[in-house]
Amino acid sequence: MTGLRVRPATPADFAAIARLTVAAYEADGQLKGEHGYGTVLADVATRAESGEVLVAEDGTGAVLGSVTFVLPGTRYAELSGPGEAEFRMLAVDPAAQGRGAGAALVRACLDRATERGCSAVVICVRRGMAETAQRLYERMGFVRTPEKDWSPVAGVELLALRLELPPA
Repeated sequence: MTGLRVRPATPADFAAIARLTVAAYEADGQLKGEHGYGTVLADVATRAESGEVLVAEDGTGAVLGSVTFVLPGTRYAELSGPGEAEFRMLAVDPAAQGRGAGAALVRACLDRATERGCSAVVICVRRGMAETAQRLYERMGFVRTPEKDWSPVAGVELLALRLELPPA
């Protein structure tokens, strides 16, 4: 989509990010029977202290989606080890899906990982998440890494994906 831009989030974006992230996770069925994760998703200020929160906006400046980019050892890192980067909480406003915001946010994370000399990017996805999201990750080259699968709470199974980055 023309006019789509990814940039670092500012505090003025946090309310929109919180709203669209919770809405996207609810629309995907990922908050059914949840254990407080909606509150974590909505706490954009805390995420911004520990990682880099990015937004995708359209030509009018409307925030369409968001993601949090993190490095190993930081508060929101779940899977990343030495030399790996990770992104979390990728969400696109349900009303804006299909406009390229998700792919643009993933590309921005891959670019940041490359700039920092990382060898790979790892992410986890909830079993049963939307097929469109799974297809996006497959299309971008992520592959399943079952040895890193894990469960943060009973009834929530997270599947690991990894993308090797080309050497700098």
